[in-house]
Amino acid sequence: MKQIPIAGKQQGSALIEAMAAIIIFSLGILGMIWLQAAATNQVSDAKYRLEASFAANQVLGQMWVNRNELNNYVAKDVAVPALPSGKRTVAVNGSQVTITISWQAPGDKKVHRYETVALING
Repeated sequence: MKQIPIAGKQQGSALIEAMAAIIIFSLGILGMIWLQAAATNQVSDAKYRLEASFAANQVLGQMWVNRNELNNYVAKDVAVPALPSGKRTVAVNGSQVTITISWQAPGDKKVHRYETVALING
């Protein structure tokens, strides 16, 4: 009886398995890179929101100290150096104060806003 070599019929299957493994590995690496980029973006956004709330609270603190002169703080589009393209608007309506901080992150087309409203009794 003549034996037929089995390896001859399976030539190329190792190459297909290796290609499938490389594709699966590459997709996993791309997914991890995407997650890292998304996490970095979220951290930057949180930092900018923190800076905006800090800038608004600084103005509110000053207004509490000089609560009889609230109208002196009314402003529109004042630069906020801690934020990229940051602008601050302060509106006073009686004892109600509205502070709006806007900014645009580098490479982002969306303009972000932080707004706080406070009642300052004189």
